[in-house]
Amino acid sequence: MMQRQRVTYLAASWCLGYPDEELLERMPLIRSALAEFNGLDGSFDDVLNALTAKPLAEVQAWYVQEFDLSKRHALHLSYWTDGDTRRRGEVLIGFKQVYRDSGMLVNTHGELPDYLPMVLEFAATVDMAAGRELLIQYRPSLEMLRLALVDDNLPYAQVLQAICDTLPGASPTDRQEVMKMAGYGPPTESVGLEPYDPRLLPMQGGQ
Repeated sequence: MMQRQRVTYLAASWCLGYPDEELLERMPLIRSALAEFNGLDGSFDDVLNALTAKPLAEVQAWYVQEFDLSKRHALHLSYWTDGDTRRRGEVLIGFKQVYRDSGMLVNTHGELPDYLPMVLEFAATVDMAAGRELLIQYRPSLEMLRLALVDDNLPYAQVLQAICDTLPGASPTDRQEVMKMAGYGPPTESVGLEPYDPRLLPMQGGQ
């Protein structure tokens, strides 16, 4: 079971990240690893096919439009629970502390520490227990992202479903069910917090 989860998280991390030449080179490895677990490859087939159906530059432009320029598909977990409020700064520090506590140097690659592909990679390759705890804690964020992807008919919805299927309990069927279960929603207030600079959250040894 743990190996299936590890493969799910790592494949999802790679697929949800910005598509580049390195991802294309990993495609055979991803497909081979997924095929080892019954039914798992079906959750990723549509995304993998979409990532290779067009020239890389077109795929990259599409990805930027869907994930970088649209908050509808935000890949930062605390965005869904804290938006751009002051509390989010404390939450981001909490993610960073989880990485520190693992005793491993975690390279954020310029991203905020709640970036979903990073959390998934951390769970798959560094500390499964701590990584899964973050995913469980932010299950509502995962489900809201999944529902947004379903609404927009994006193949990534199946990848989010595969992630959620590794966590306890069934997925909510709609947003009201998510909110009733978890009592959350992205706050609309912004209290003058300056845009968060990833450079303020370095993950270097000794800090």
